[in-house]
Amino acid sequence: MEFQTINPSNGKVIKSYKEENFKEITFKINELNNNFKTWKKIPLGKRLLYFEKLIDLLEKYKNKYAELMTQEMGKPISQSLAEIDKCKLVTRYYIDNALEFLKDIEIKTEMSKSYITFQPIGVIYSIMPWNFPFWQVFRFVIPSIIAGNTVLLKHAPNTTGVGIAIKELFDETGFPVEILKNIIISANSVPQISKKIIKNDLIKAVTFTGSSNAGSYVASWAGKYLKKSVMELGGSDPYLILNDADLDLAAEQIAIGKLINSGQSCIAAKRILVQKNIKNEFLTKFIDALKSKPIGNPMDNQTFVGPIARKDLLKNLESQVEKSINKGAIKIIVNEIPSKKGFFSPVLVLDNVRPNMPAFNEELFGPVAAIIEFETIQEALNLANLSDYGLGSAIFSQNIKNAEQLAKFDLETGTVQINDFVRSDPRLPFGGIKKSGYGRELSIFGIREFVNIKTISIK
Repeated sequence: MEFQTINPSNGKVIKSYKEENFKEITFKINELNNNFKTWKKIPLGKRLLYFEKLIDLLEKYKNKYAELMTQEMGKPISQSLAEIDKCKLVTRYYIDNALEFLKDIEIKTEMSKSYITFQPIGVIYSIMPWNFPFWQVFRFVIPSIIAGNTVLLKHAPNTTGVGIAIKELFDETGFPVEILKNIIISANSVPQISKKIIKNDLIKAVTFTGSSNAGSYVASWAGKYLKKSVMELGGSDPYLILNDADLDLAAEQIAIGKLINSGQSCIAAKRILVQKNIKNEFLTKFIDALKSKPIGNPMDNQTFVGPIARKDLLKNLESQVEKSINKGAIKIIVNEIPSKKGFFSPVLVLDNVRPNMPAFNEELFGPVAAIIEFETIQEALNLANLSDYGLGSAIFSQNIKNAEQLAKFDLETGTVQINDFVRSDPRLPFGGIKKSGYGRELSIFGIREFVNIKTISIK
């Protein structure tokens, strides 16, 4: 079976690919398992040396990789370039810290010696999304491979070219064995083939980044076959703007948090909760901030908002907006689409959003901001937590002590930013609760997700 990648800025076919069959994929799993036996025995300090060249190659091919991302999923080119820089950053972070994160920990007991050691587990199956096609892969792959594992990568079909590029990057780095293999399968084949892959005894763990609906299937297969799994799923991040907030700061930061990656981020500003007595002033400033972010050709360095990545995703977003309006939301058009070609959505604000609307209950993946009014802080917290999701959230207030208490004890999310938009950082753990998933990526917690935390005691 063949499938195509489509340039979302003009709707034109980029390339056709022939998907692999399960026999070919099984052969790759077997090879990765054999290579794991070699890779894990190389001392950690020596393994780390290979990643220095990986950073050099990321810089060497930075422009090529950025253009590929922009072509395949429409990310504005300036943000594509920044994404490659972030991949370099996470690689450097683990080069500098892996020895500390994975060193043995001695525990005092009645035994003569007891300690905890962190050992790799084998071949990990990685199902990755299209919206941050390099970064999402790197934030999992780098710590997992440094820890001594090998990886079978299945990238999103519409970013197949990126998956191939990442595989070729690792090949050129010159690892002593092939530690990452990429597979090519169509969207229609992903469920049945992924289930078979997870069932394979040589696959020791699964990581998935994507929608909560698809994640529930992957998690159920991992559970059935008793495989460790990490799920980084959807989000409907609430941003609380309290009446003592710096409204100029809030408007600008939330505009960035809403529109970065054209709104196609699991941690985008999804539900913007504004205290009643400052709502009108905030909304004026917020719309001005949104207007200052140009929408257009993603290959233009000045563009901040590009197209939606696929036509079906655009249609779904349009349906969510229409249903919300039918239930009482008020549409404010901020920036019109620049061209009828491609899969562009206008930048929109939906005012008067309430809990019975898709704009409140569902994840809006695009440049559509949902405005929700509240009167008391308790009402804001109730609305913020009235969600199946629990990935990120933000509070804007000049009373830092109060905001910190709300962040720590009241908001039901994996991350809370105060006076800033939600973002990931290699130094900090990233992940969610509820239907936003489980497990953590990045920081010390990310590198310890896919290891055997082994206890050794000597009498």
